[in-house]
Amino acid sequence: MKPQANALALFVSDITTSVDFYRRLGLDFGDATGPHIECELIPGFKLMLDDATNAKSFYPDWTKPSGGAHTALAFQFGTPSEVDATYRELMDAGFGGAHEPFDAPWGHRIATVRDPDGNNVDLYAQLSRG
Repeated sequence: MKPQANALALFVSDITTSVDFYRRLGLDFGDATGPHIECELIPGFKLMLDDATNAKSFYPDWTKPSGGAHTALAFQFGTPSEVDATYRELMDAGFGGAHEPFDAPWGHRIATVRDPDGNNVDLYAQLSRG
């Protein structure tokens, strides 16, 4: 059998805060709790969150990266106004922003927020063609 990528794992400082952030982007973790939780992003591909203690249990030398964003995720929205509204909701909830919404020359409305561990998360939608 050929290997198949089926998950993205993030090591997080605080599972509860990270779940709150990603739930605001529409992810469903159910009522899972503990040092490792996951949700399905698309059929057959999941996002896994592990706290630092759990990360060290299988990577004993692991330390939290420093020096800025070390991972980036992107979430596509149906309309540019949804990008703006979600960006504002995350800012109002106290999460960090890396780039306010703007119309990119390649035809997307895009904004970048930071999850609780400093990972960049792009919010984007196709601009109207007209």
